[in-house]
Amino acid sequence: MTLRQAQDDTMNIEKEINEITGFKNLELLAKQVVEGFISGLHKSPFHGFSAEFAEHKIYNAGESTKHIDWKLFAKTDKLFTKRYEEETNLRCHLILDNSSSMHYPRLKQFNINSLNKIGFSVLASAAIMDLLKRQRDAVGLSIYSDTYEFYASEKGSERHHQMLLQNLNKAVHSSATKSETKTYEYLHLIAEKLKRRSLVFLFTDMFQSDTEEEKLFEALQHLKYNKHEVILFHTFDKKREVNFDFTNRPKRFVDVETGEFVNLYADNIKEGYEKAVQSYFKELQLRCAQYKIKYVLTDINESFNKILTTYLVERQKFG
Repeated sequence: MTLRQAQDDTMNIEKEINEITGFKNLELLAKQVVEGFISGLHKSPFHGFSAEFAEHKIYNAGESTKHIDWKLFAKTDKLFTKRYEEETNLRCHLILDNSSSMHYPRLKQFNINSLNKIGFSVLASAAIMDLLKRQRDAVGLSIYSDTYEFYASEKGSERHHQMLLQNLNKAVHSSATKSETKTYEYLHLIAEKLKRRSLVFLFTDMFQSDTEEEKLFEALQHLKYNKHEVILFHTFDKKREVNFDFTNRPKRFVDVETGEFVNLYADNIKEGYEKAVQSYFKELQLRCAQYKIKYVLTDINESFNKILTTYLVERQKFG
């Protein structure tokens, strides 16, 4: 039995697609997520990270004193140097799986309290972009479904940032239905495009057939070929896709990527389903460890703190 999440037949997908409005202000929501995260950093190992987060970096002995901010020194008694638009310390590439299964459950509107897998991934990506922008780092973006929908190389300009936000929000409006996605094909294409060493963040629900799993890890290995650091955010809805939390009445569960369906009572398969999913997740974790790919379980019902903490940890390690 496929692990693709089924969808209740009471939903009329085709009708709802035309009513999807996406995020009203994705950039503002991303900033709110980041500001909430930063406010809690004083309780974490990153204490002090956000003190002069946007415009400055700590002065290191031996560096030129030309760009020291003396006004800030007068206020804090610490030496910081100003950072500039053209200064880029890190390159990051975000990869977003926009396949049909990522749009489960179907939503008409999106906000921070109403997210499905694609909405969570889009807002998480925008929040990472906000952190990168504050640190004057370069970011690129790839979006794929059953086609390679969008690609932009790593840049740090404001115009580039706005373009990426527009395309992220566009992904939420996707009308892709009943289309299977071969993630590994697009990861190979992206690997060919990434010439300079980068942090690579992949948001995907990891739904593929058993025969495609080996090909997927080969593609992830390809991404690591040029010494990129690959972080896999395995995005899922724990309530529905892991705990199988459905009422025990007759339901038709439909595979949103193939259109195949099965009629059943949820309680009849709940125990076996949960064991199969947990086994699959454990296998993915072991395979990622084998290939030295950071694997992060990402429940869309939780906060974005795990995502942003992972970014900070990987950024500090990346050198």
